[in-house]
Amino acid sequence: MNVASLLDPEIAAALATLPRSNAPLTNDTLPLTRASMVSMAQGLQLSDRVTRTDHTIAVAGGPDVHVRVHRAVAVGAEGDPAGDVERPGLVWMHGGGLVAGTHLIDDGRFDRWCPMFGVVGISVDYGLAPERPYPGPLDDCYAALQWVHEHASELGVRTDRVGIGGSSAGGCLAAGLALLARDRGELPIAFQALIYPMIDDRMINPSSSWDVPIWPPASNAFGWSSYLGDRYGTADVPSYAAAARATDVAGLPPTFICVGALDGFVDEDIDYATRLNRSGVPTELHLYPGAPHGFDLLLPGSRLARRARLHLEEWLAAVLA
Repeated sequence: MNVASLLDPEIAAALATLPRSNAPLTNDTLPLTRASMVSMAQGLQLSDRVTRTDHTIAVAGGPDVHVRVHRAVAVGAEGDPAGDVERPGLVWMHGGGLVAGTHLIDDGRFDRWCPMFGVVGISVDYGLAPERPYPGPLDDCYAALQWVHEHASELGVRTDRVGIGGSSAGGCLAAGLALLARDRGELPIAFQALIYPMIDDRMINPSSSWDVPIWPPASNAFGWSSYLGDRYGTADVPSYAAAARATDVAGLPPTFICVGALDGFVDEDIDYATRLNRSGVPTELHLYPGAPHGFDLLLPGSRLARRARLHLEEWLAAVLA
């Protein structure tokens, strides 16, 4: 399929201004990719309507993990999300192909959502592969979720209203975390939001081989092989690492999934949403024609990005109510 010819005009115009390289992400180019994502996060203009506090959490068998807690300050006539009232919580995992990214990139997300919903946001700086392969990053996310439950009273969070979410690689970790929490039965999760999640290491669907402009197959293979190590390319990959491998998805929390129709992940995401729905999991799926991976970050003011933001926020408003 000729992906370039099907791109949304706004997205195509934005992509035309960027240098296009067919070189896959590698260990040699990874430092530059990581640095550029950190630089992007540091360049965000932050709101004075939200407070941010940083915490360090001990993780058994691994290095400490850092989390940032986001909370709206009092906003007068629009309400008072601060104070003593217990609020819903949202634990969020950033994108970056499991090998790059920072939780600071989600400051802008919670600058919008905390005043809008009164939610307490928790962004997780999980360890990155290949230095910290599976199950390390998932252990980090589970430790963060456990920390939120254990410190709920001081965070002002209702333990029965804690949800999780993430975009791309963060969606991979959120989906795995939901399966792990369900099976352990220790930490309830109220909902999960999966934004174009990266959930199938096998890359066996037609879309996984498309020549897409963002996160092409070679980079996807690099991300998965870095994360899975010796497991990559074998049948010995747990569903907690790649949720598309799960044979039983019943009992998972209400789920939101969105993905671009020209994303390499589109087939695996639609299939996962279909299986969730068939298993009785309340599931909302949105598919955006003309949109590649990361379209909402590439051009946040575009028509498609605004629609995607509206759909997600309408869903969040319902599950956070």
